[in-house]
Amino acid sequence: MLLIARIITGLFGGVIGSISFAIIADLFSIHQRGRVMGFVQMGFGASQVLGIPVGLYLANQWGWRSPFALVGIMGGLIAIAILIKLKPVTEHLSKQHDDSPLRHLLNTFAQRNYRIGFLATAFLSIGGFMMMPFSSAFAINNLKVTQAQLPMLFMVSGCSSLVIMPLVGRLSDRIDKFKLFAIASAWMIIVVILYTHLGVTPLWIVMIFNVVMMMGILSRMVPATALMTAVPEARDRGAFMSINSSLQQIAGGIAAAAAGMIVIQKDTYSPLEHYTTLGFVMVSISVLSVILLYRVSIVVKKKIAQPTA
Repeated sequence: MLLIARIITGLFGGVIGSISFAIIADLFSIHQRGRVMGFVQMGFGASQVLGIPVGLYLANQWGWRSPFALVGIMGGLIAIAILIKLKPVTEHLSKQHDDSPLRHLLNTFAQRNYRIGFLATAFLSIGGFMMMPFSSAFAINNLKVTQAQLPMLFMVSGCSSLVIMPLVGRLSDRIDKFKLFAIASAWMIIVVILYTHLGVTPLWIVMIFNVVMMMGILSRMVPATALMTAVPEARDRGAFMSINSSLQQIAGGIAAAAAGMIVIQKDTYSPLEHYTTLGFVMVSISVLSVILLYRVSIVVKKKIAQPTA
C-alpha cells in the first residue's frame, strides 16, 4: 500500500514539478530566471533542514502515519492558496497546435535541439545522484561520524543551501550561465575527489566538506535549469519540461543502481570500498555534462539572438 501510494504521489508530483518550471519560464525572462530558480532550488535545502527532523518528531509523538497526514493537509492548503492567489497562466495557449497530447509529446522528443537538452539533463542528474544514496553510510562507516551527529551534519548542509542558492541565482543573472555552471562543476570535481579519499575525519571538517560540496552541486543546478527552460518554444514548454522531469527521475534511478554495482560493503559496520572509484566515475560524468550543457548554451544563445536578427 505504501508503494502504491508513493507511485500515485510521484505521478502527480512529477506533473506539478514540470508545470512549475513551465510557469516560471512563461512569467520570467531568461535574464531573471536565475534568481527565481535559486529560490526554487533552495526548497531542496529547506526540505533537508525541516523535512526529516519534523517527520521523525511527529512519528515519535503521534505514530508513523502522522507525517503523511501533515503532507496531505499541507497539500490541501497549498491547493487552496493556488486557486485563490495564482492568476491563470494562459499566454502559451494562443500558440498551441491541434496535435493530440501524445503526438505533441512525440514531436517534442523528435526535435534535435530538444534532445540535446534531454541528454544534458540525464547526465547532469546521473552525476548528481551517484553519491547521494551512500552519503550516510560513508559518513558513518568511513569518516566515523556517529548516528547522533548525522542529523547535525545534514542540518548544517541544508542550512547552507538556504544561503547559497539565492546568491547563486542572482549571480547567474549577472554572468554567463554556462560559465557559472563550468566553474561550479570544476569546484565540485575538486571537492568530490578530496572527499572520497577521506579517512577518519573530525566532524567539523566533514561539515566543511559537505557545505562546499553542496555549494558545487547545487550551484550547477541553478544555471543548468535556467538554461534548460530557455530551450523549448512557448508552445512546447509543458511537453519539454514533462519529458525533462521524467528523465531526471529515470537518471536518478540509473545512477543509484550503477553506484550500487561499484560500491561494496562487506557487512553493516564495515567501511565502504571503491568509494573513490565512484567519485572518479562521477567526475567523468560531470565533465560530459559540461560538454553537453555547452551545446545547450549555444542553442539558447542562437534562439535569443533570432528576434534581434
